[in-house]
Amino acid sequence: MMFAMASSVNIKNGLLTTKNSLHIKIPYPTFIQRPTEIKCSRTLTTGQHNEQYCIDIVRKRDYEGFLCSLLFPEAVRRSALALRAFNVELAQIKDTVSQKTIGLMRLQFWKSAVEDIYRDDPPAQPVSAELWRVVRKHTLTRRWMLRIISEREKDMEDKAYRNLQELEAYGENTQSSLLFLLLETLGVKNVHSDHAASHIGKAQGILTCLRATPYNSSRRKVYLPMDICMLHGASQEDFIRGSRNQNIRDIVYDIASQAHVHLQHARSFSENVPHAAMPAFLQTVVLEDYLQRVRKVDFDVFHPSLQKRNPMLPLQLYLRSWKKIY
Repeated sequence: MMFAMASSVNIKNGLLTTKNSLHIKIPYPTFIQRPTEIKCSRTLTTGQHNEQYCIDIVRKRDYEGFLCSLLFPEAVRRSALALRAFNVELAQIKDTVSQKTIGLMRLQFWKSAVEDIYRDDPPAQPVSAELWRVVRKHTLTRRWMLRIISEREKDMEDKAYRNLQELEAYGENTQSSLLFLLLETLGVKNVHSDHAASHIGKAQGILTCLRATPYNSSRRKVYLPMDICMLHGASQEDFIRGSRNQNIRDIVYDIASQAHVHLQHARSFSENVPHAAMPAFLQTVVLEDYLQRVRKVDFDVFHPSLQKRNPMLPLQLYLRSWKKIY
């Protein structure tokens, strides 16, 4: 159809209008989104939100663990971050609640959440949703998750460890259990790897307690093993005052030495540990870094330099990952 008489043409509100007021309806194209497409796009958005939530909480609360997770193979990196987010959620309960009862209630939520995850009915919570995805993908062992929660429940007592063995048990039940889960995401089933993870977890538990001493002391709390403190004639008040006396340094030396022993034991298995397990054990770089720095300041746990991040740590982690050693 031709309209030679029209000297000007414009389109307004879906109508083609000529100068002689001849109107021709031009329908706009219509795009219909199928219900399945809507559902998929929503699921994708929720999944991305859950993943980002885990990334953010780990980067904020466990920066060293975040760096280690970035060096995992891409296929399991998201799973590693989800497990570390789970660990962060549990670890921060003690410091964020005002009453023990509230903390125990939150831990009970996570215990129920783990059971629901294994029933394919996870709670509507970002970390739980990511954890469900990880469990389905890697068939993780439920016992390790529940063991972490149970140990956190015991830790809500808010008392100093009676001896170094209690502190080691805490590290074994929390940090080693997390390492066992990380090994499962990497597809590693090896008895030597398990032994190494056990010792690394104990070392991490010990040094985490030691590193947190300045923060805990500022809140008038001391969790260092009582037997070692008594051996060197130090009281909790000495730590609360931030004492740098020799007896305090001797306590730090004894505790740090035990962590060093566990690291040495872990490395004694290195020849029999498969290369696939190495990403899970990168935490040894972080532990070794702290031991070197506390040694340089003569085991003064309150030295300001120990509260600063090591800017070379990312490079150290990368080199150790590249060499496939721990």
